[in-house]
Amino acid sequence: MTKSSTGLDENVAGLLCYVLGWLTGLVFLLVEKDSEFVKFHAMQSLVVFLGITVLSIALGVIPYIGWVISSIIGLIGLILWIVLMIKAYQGERWKVPVAGDFAEKNMHMAG
Repeated sequence: MTKSSTGLDENVAGLLCYVLGWLTGLVFLLVEKDSEFVKFHAMQSLVVFLGITVLSIALGVIPYIGWVISSIIGLIGLILWIVLMIKAYQGERWKVPVAGDFAEKNMHMAG
């Protein structure tokens, strides 16, 4: 595995893009200069987990049904978080439907 501009192996940096959800995605998007692999995972992390965060907050203010749907989205987010970290560590550029395509097209926005 090659190194990213952060000095980390690309697969490790890719995994770290997901560790704190959209926050680490944003950090790596701003810091990574060279690796397309890391930039992709950083942008996908930002898109997926910021989207889940905003949706969960919005649904959380709706009594009962919003809380249930928000909980389901949280569980899906947890599973997705684990899968994305594993796939990145394995060196795969695994795309979440819709979000992955958006991430791929827009991963150069920050740098």
